[in-house]
Amino acid sequence: MIVVTFGTFDVLHLGHLRILERAAELGDRLVVGVSSDALNISKKGRAPVFPEHERMRLVGALRCVSEVFLEESLELKRNYLLRYRADVLAMGDDWRGRFDEFSDICRVVYFERTPAISTTALIEKIRL
Repeated sequence: MIVVTFGTFDVLHLGHLRILERAAELGDRLVVGVSSDALNISKKGRAPVFPEHERMRLVGALRCVSEVFLEESLELKRNYLLRYRADVLAMGDDWRGRFDEFSDICRVVYFERTPAISTTALIEKIRL
């Protein structure tokens, strides 16, 4: 069974690791779409701290991750899911309901986020 997830994975932290490990437990392979720098700027209005090639390398080095690809557009999610033959789309519950439209091609699972861990909050803390 193939599980696909997506994220920016900027300033990689325990919350990221936990969601990736839980996603990997749902299948035999975990394929991760890492948001491009341009996509991150369009979504969040800021460039990521670490460039896309570094974030892809960090995520790809995790034991639970089978494959990593660059996610260049939110509008291409269905294409990515089909390309990687996803049986399951796993996302954090901050996206709850946003990807239910893909339930016609795969099971959609939303994981509860790790409490008190936020990339934005970490970046703010580092800036202080």
